[in-house]
Amino acid sequence: MMTRNRLLTRAALCCAALLFCISADRPEVDWAVWGGDSAQTHYSPLAEINTSNVAKLHQAWVFKTGETELKEYGTRPGSFENTPVMIDGVLYVTTPYNKIVALDPESGRELWNYDPKTYVDGQPPNGTGYVHRGLAVWRDGSNLRIFLNTRYRLISLDAKTGKPVQSFGDNGIVDLSQGLVWEINKKHYTETSPPVVYKNLVIVGNGVGDRLMYKNDPPGDVRAFDVKTGKRVWTFHTIPQTGEFGNDTWGNGSEKFTGHTNVWAPFTLDEKRGLVYLPVSTPSNDFYGGTRPGNNLFGESLVCLDAATGQRKWHYQIVHHGLWDYDLASPPALVTINVDGKKIDAVVQLTKQGFAFVFDRVTGKPVWPIEERPVPASDVPGEHASPTQPFPTKPPAYSPQGVSLDDAFDLTPELKAEAQAEMKKFRLGPVFTPPSMQGTLGRPGIIGGANWGGGAFDPETGMLYIKTTNQPAIFRVKKATQSEEVNYDIVGDLGAQATFHGRLPLTKPPYGHITAIDLNHGAIAWQEPFGDMADLRSNPALKDAKLPARLGVPGAMSGIVTKGGLYFVGGGDSALHAVDKSNGRDLWQGALPARSTANPMTYRTKSGKQFVVIAAGQGVNAVLVAFAE
Repeated sequence: MMTRNRLLTRAALCCAALLFCISADRPEVDWAVWGGDSAQTHYSPLAEINTSNVAKLHQAWVFKTGETELKEYGTRPGSFENTPVMIDGVLYVTTPYNKIVALDPESGRELWNYDPKTYVDGQPPNGTGYVHRGLAVWRDGSNLRIFLNTRYRLISLDAKTGKPVQSFGDNGIVDLSQGLVWEINKKHYTETSPPVVYKNLVIVGNGVGDRLMYKNDPPGDVRAFDVKTGKRVWTFHTIPQTGEFGNDTWGNGSEKFTGHTNVWAPFTLDEKRGLVYLPVSTPSNDFYGGTRPGNNLFGESLVCLDAATGQRKWHYQIVHHGLWDYDLASPPALVTINVDGKKIDAVVQLTKQGFAFVFDRVTGKPVWPIEERPVPASDVPGEHASPTQPFPTKPPAYSPQGVSLDDAFDLTPELKAEAQAEMKKFRLGPVFTPPSMQGTLGRPGIIGGANWGGGAFDPETGMLYIKTTNQPAIFRVKKATQSEEVNYDIVGDLGAQATFHGRLPLTKPPYGHITAIDLNHGAIAWQEPFGDMADLRSNPALKDAKLPARLGVPGAMSGIVTKGGLYFVGGGDSALHAVDKSNGRDLWQGALPARSTANPMTYRTKSGKQFVVIAAGQGVNAVLVAFAE
């Protein structure tokens, strides 16, 4: 007769064999691109975590960046905006100081790190400070290369060792400040979003701080480099130069000195067709265009290029003669939808102003009509705002647009009256009411609407999920004080705050939503307030007010959708939420030690376990938190 110990041993061996078989049937699933895939769908086919078991999620591990202010360089780390990539059993993270850290995806244990010492160049001259959202990878047979774009450098690393690839550029580094349409101050050139890799090319845009408002500030040239050598292969001028298409939309020779018009948001790639989609931002300076008369192509345009050559295939200008900092901050999403019985491979461009523009991704033809509608005129001397702007007929706007006195903060009658009195000091009106010297109170504000978090597309249902912000901004211009960073006569006032009574918001809640758009029908399926603002809820001015269950939370980041029926989103809240994607109901919240600051991501390891990971906090409080069952 078999002894009890032998029975237990055999049972343990059987269980181990069973677990091995289960994990073998569930191979490792990567998250190899910032947005989940090159189409920027933010979708995962994983379903180990689903609506029936998501409540069992718990914190699996935490990684701390450990970065602090460096007084010797005058630098401080900004928000931890990174979404890692997971490939070949390694999780790759970029920190606010642009360091790359390779982690074990099961435990969060550090494997290696590479520090480009970007902080030596001092603090970036922009509002975000030191932030970095991600990196790109390229496979050469058994070799994996990592591409990091940091400030004015593009760096190629060996993924196994974290060492620069010496054959790329100058000992692994390409100087991105060289070869632009004009010479620049390289310390005014930044990179915050990941590059795109197409075959043998790595394609990059750039970031330029809104606070830089001088003639010949850094331009937005988009360029492709050979992944092996670092040699520049092509350049696309987002500000068309003499003889180039669109040059006639820049009056008074402004294409010779107007900078920005850059692509700082993540790119999108149709790998099969070899097309790359650029969400282009606002020309300099953000709120005043008197020195750049005309529509200013390709400012605030969705541009489709041949990824191999950089030749323009099509474009659509989303905002004419931009004046509101309504740069295209969201990566376009490549989707396949069914409209009136017709299958369409489409591209969706979300906007800060709360619109979803949907085009045939090959031809650029709008899926639903887009109308040019009259908008208010500017009252600023020397400004010539466009008399019309594009309005899609479908889907409807997913964010409240424009401001009237009815939108005033209303949690008590007294505060509502006070808010309305403050609002009367500004110019009010519908969306696209131009900036003014007195200040225009506009909504959505400069964060959106949608921002760099983008949308998450479910290919099974045709549903697109968005985390949005609902806060106004003050669009004000003023006479400039000349400096090294400003040499225009009139510039945007980037410091204006739309608040009253000790920083209460001027408009009523909620301040953030999640929205599901049915792209097959061009309709909003559902919309729910999302998140909360603890500091607002505890404000002494509201101690006797009846507050809504959710105040909503502003934030540029968004979420991901999974086959398991879930939409995972932090969106600026102090928790990671798992939302039922069918109706918007909150199923689970995972507390975070700080405010969420990035899009989440998910992967399955060799053990067969699914993890969901999200970044939170900034500076010494910056952490990467992993959740698992």
